[in-house]
Amino acid sequence: MEPEIRYTTTSDGVSVAYYTMSEGHPLLVASNVLWSHLRIQTFPEYYRSGNGLGRGLKVVRYDARGTGLSDRHSLDFSMDARLLDLEAVVERLKLTRFAILARAHGAPAAIAYAAGHPDRVSHLILSNAYARGRDMVEASRGWDSLRERADEQWEQYTITLANANLGFTDSEAARKLASLYRESMTPESVRAFYAAQQAVDVAPLLPRVAVPTLVMYRHSNTIKLEWSREVASKLPDARFVTVTAQDDQYWTDEQTRIVEDFLGVRQEAPAPAPTTSAPAAAASTAVILFTDIVSSTELTERMGDVAFRDASRALDSGLRSAIRDAGGAAIDGKLLGDGVLATFPSAAQAIDGARRCLALSAASELGLHIGLHAGDVIREDNNVYGGAVNIASRICGLSAPGEILVSDVVRGMARSSAGVEFEDRGEQEMKGVGEPVRVYAVRSQA
Repeated sequence: MEPEIRYTTTSDGVSVAYYTMSEGHPLLVASNVLWSHLRIQTFPEYYRSGNGLGRGLKVVRYDARGTGLSDRHSLDFSMDARLLDLEAVVERLKLTRFAILARAHGAPAAIAYAAGHPDRVSHLILSNAYARGRDMVEASRGWDSLRERADEQWEQYTITLANANLGFTDSEAARKLASLYRESMTPESVRAFYAAQQAVDVAPLLPRVAVPTLVMYRHSNTIKLEWSREVASKLPDARFVTVTAQDDQYWTDEQTRIVEDFLGVRQEAPAPAPTTSAPAAAASTAVILFTDIVSSTELTERMGDVAFRDASRALDSGLRSAIRDAGGAAIDGKLLGDGVLATFPSAAQAIDGARRCLALSAASELGLHIGLHAGDVIREDNNVYGGAVNIASRICGLSAPGEILVSDVVRGMARSSAGVEFEDRGEQEMKGVGEPVRVYAVRSQA
């Protein structure tokens, strides 16, 4: 059964068509911009009647403005416009945490969105990606004259382009692809797209993408291998793989298996129903917050056991609420004595949580040490383990009373999103950590 096409409106008043399929963790397929049509391009390879990527995932697709079923009057293909289209779908569906899959011309907008919203994007999957639109424009200079004459020779232009993209190997497949081209766009929109490509450049954003990323490449006559390799090399947490495919395959079983493994989605069986047995350990990336009450032993002596216990319990309850309000999760299974351990999906949220905790401490008799680090953690039985957790604990121990210290990793993730400044405290040796860790104190912006 075909999915139901629905519409939403962007903040600048453009109508964008979208649909959803299946249920589970949301997977937003960023529009390819060029040659996109939801009704024609159903991509059964994505779903295979529920046995493919649609199983365990809520797949979301949309046509960018100027293409497919979306508003054809808008010929704005700038990066800002592409992001407005993506954001309109996200907001309409109220997606708070989702993966993004983007192919070819959809990759720049996906990269830009992931760089600006690490709190929302759980995974980024790129296929035949590039960072600079001008590279693609320069590589297609031989088509300039044909594009200029496309109004008079639209069918010939699309058939020639389709054959070239398929390596002149399958005339029937090229005929079908050319039909998709003609239904997706007009000669005017194709020229507008290529004109806008000159200003598309997300290369400076690549180091700011703080989410796990999978970069795939399959042979293409239009997207070069070195472009995708460059994208992968500049992403902080990227895995690069090459895949095999026939020229007429949009998506392959191999790509499905790779993506499912990356997302932790399994085809063999539906997810098991919740049980009371202990869940298996799972690895993930998190921003880790540690707090510890300053001089708790001395405070106990001065205040007395009962008074200290009541004060510390009241503060603990407040800290956990503050962490929750900032988007984090306190780890109940970790026994820390006078401290709290929490994880957050983004550095900005973690710093916000830390500042809330500090404000609660300032209003009580109990001071706090606070430290933040980010990295891979193992989750099991409502506990978290791993080297990143140990480093966060060490940073907490280095902080002065009433101070938030963060690692260089957290500072890099939050430089443009947390609304604070960072004071360099230099590299610090830490017990049990092989290399020194550079730490920074969080300061309010002047």
